Amino acid sequence: MTAHPPRIAVLTSGGDAPGMNAAVRAAVRAGIERGAHVFGILEGWQGAVDGGRGIRRLGWDDVAGILHRGGTVLGTARCLAFRERAGMRQAAFHLVQHRIDRVVVIGGDGSLAGAAELAQLWPELLTELVASGDLEQEQADAHPRLVVCGLVGSIDNDMVGTDMTIGADSALHRIVDALDAIASTAASHRRTFVVEVMGRRCGYLALASALAGASAAAFIPEDPPAADWGALLGESQRLRHELGGRDSTVVVAEGARERDGRPITVESVREVLERSLGADARSTTLGHVQRGGTPSAYDRSMASTMGATAVDVLLSGETEPQVIGVRHNRAHRSPLLPAVRRNRDVARLVDEGRYAEAMAARGSSFTELDALLRTIRSPHPTPARATQPRVAVLHVGGLAPGMNAAVRAAVRLGSAEGLAFVGVEGGLRGLPDGSVRPLTPADVESWVADAGAALGSRRDPFDATTLPRLAEAVTAHGIDGLLLVGGFDAYELAQRIRAGRAGLPSLKLPVVCVPASIDNNLPATELSIGADTALQAIVDSIDKIKASATAARRCFVVEVMGRRCGYLALMAAIAGGAERVHLPEDGVDLDTVRGDVEAMRRRFAAGGRLFLVVRSEGADDDYTTPVLANLFEAESNGEFDVRPIVLGHVQQGGVPSPFDRVLATRLAARAVESLAEAFDAQAAPAVMIGLQRGRLTATPIEQMDDLVDWTARRAKDPWWHGLAPSSTAWAIPHAPPPDPVSYSHLSLPPNREL
Repeated sequence: MTAHPPRIAVLTSGGDAPGMNAAVRAAVRAGIERGAHVFGILEGWQGAVDGGRGIRRLGWDDVAGILHRGGTVLGTARCLAFRERAGMRQAAFHLVQHRIDRVVVIGGDGSLAGAAELAQLWPELLTELVASGDLEQEQADAHPRLVVCGLVGSIDNDMVGTDMTIGADSALHRIVDALDAIASTAASHRRTFVVEVMGRRCGYLALASALAGASAAAFIPEDPPAADWGALLGESQRLRHELGGRDSTVVVAEGARERDGRPITVESVREVLERSLGADARSTTLGHVQRGGTPSAYDRSMASTMGATAVDVLLSGETEPQVIGVRHNRAHRSPLLPAVRRNRDVARLVDEGRYAEAMAARGSSFTELDALLRTIRSPHPTPARATQPRVAVLHVGGLAPGMNAAVRAAVRLGSAEGLAFVGVEGGLRGLPDGSVRPLTPADVESWVADAGAALGSRRDPFDATTLPRLAEAVTAHGIDGLLLVGGFDAYELAQRIRAGRAGLPSLKLPVVCVPASIDNNLPATELSIGADTALQAIVDSIDKIKASATAARRCFVVEVMGRRCGYLALMAAIAGGAERVHLPEDGVDLDTVRGDVEAMRRRFAAGGRLFLVVRSEGADDDYTTPVLANLFEAESNGEFDVRPIVLGHVQQGGVPSPFDRVLATRLAARAVESLAEAFDAQAAPAVMIGLQRGRLTATPIEQMDDLVDWTARRAKDPWWHGLAPSSTAWAIPHAPPPDPVSYSHLSLPPNREL
């Protein structure tokens, strides 16, 4: 007897969140690619309770063209009937009718808890259905258990056990865009704006947006301010204005409260500011604009990886309900019910006024953001040293968005540690040329959202005179330490400085490297400043390119930056919905090209109108973008045309993303800590600051040779390369999907392409 293919259902429930569609798409295609039949449940659990057209078989193209769409094409609703046993019994009946016993649920903790309860009650419910005559015993025996895998879709980022929830990064983009816009109006009038953001009982959006938007303060539910918060806020604002600040914003989470539990609202903060400052203050509630719109590149790539992982879990034989989150940039699974319980414990701790415990329950990253905001927002740092070590800040290497945010954070935080800063203009050559100027907190206050690099950045060749000239300049300008914010060239400079100290004593000083490179090719860190902004620029461009294909049958070969590192190409392919990706780490040969051509022909023969290939600029020296385009065109037999597109320096420009601003601030804080430790110990380390497995680290530069592939000038064994097999397997099927079908019931765009 031939076994039936496994059947998987996918549903979205609770509040919508950008990126849900990416998770749906990945789960559907991963299921089909792995030989399962996949069904969509419409309108959340309501579709399962109602049955009928609420449960629909999905084919490969039913989820095409949805990556860039906000909300959820499956629809979502809060189903009151599902909260009752009778409603759950109806849902179980309709699932068994469709021979479904595996479900991917994308939603908040309430939706996931409901799914886990259904799985727990499943045997009892089927027994009741058999007793009532609604099911045959044979049907019940064929589906003895319901296997559930949950993905957390919530803009609030309020689930314990995952670093980010689907939709939180996109919401952060909306908030920071609004804060940037408000800041220009605030500066024009020297006015303070109080902005309310979403988050329910979680202060993540308020904390992260306040850091990224250079806000004066943030009020969050988990850490209420002291009783005299109004006086302290007013004094802080007066000092800020005295130091020359013209704009000021205060962020209030919707669930913020005082320590006695009384709510803190935007209006109460506005009134306090007006009384203390004697000046006009305005309030703004951003509302549901935070929830909607196009998902960010990160939300698409993260949700896609999580969706495919959920299918793997469902087909693995796992029986306990699981939740798929992300830990340290990797998909992470854990038991669902304990995660939901821990999450609800945080809300209970807040309600009971046990704020220290609530903060600890949110995790170390959350408490780090809170402490960092408290430190960096201080407008009047007090030096803690009798003498101030003089630190030169310079950029070495290519431009990376977020460099300005890193310098701002270093100067503000370092000044509070008693350090003095000078900015070196024009890169490495600026120090010997004397292009040096003091940097104070007031000088860098407005830099957080600025594109480019205010100090300038360039790639200067090394020669025999580089270190002697640098040593002379260090002595001439009284430099006690170097802070290098840049890419591979900055790291190589640090390594040369350490090696050249024996003959040049003035170079025996602390050297700290902060990773800033869109290529994300640096050692001792998983992420570099600028990579997220570049990825977002690429995905925005791909969205426009794909939209242009609606009028023709066309293959696009899109070349992205990255040098010999494929990070941008791979993540852009996942977030942009590419059918193929070419990476330097994998190389390109004739077999690769043949596979591309065969996949194209299958795609267009099946009625497709678009085929997207993303190519890293360093993928291969011979199979270049023009060569690939010509080969594809020659093999098209006139059935489709081919267009090569090189995105170029648009990837390096633009305002830094919220993620890059926060990352720059965190890395700069660790850099300042390393400098302060070195000065206290009268030591001269050379270190690479990084983010590894969620921890801020300082790795000695002498380890660089062990961590770097010098031929390709990239880090060895990058964490992200492991995503390549799982992400591309379901990009396009190697054979026609089993029983391909298409339904017109979904509100999908007319052109159902990738």
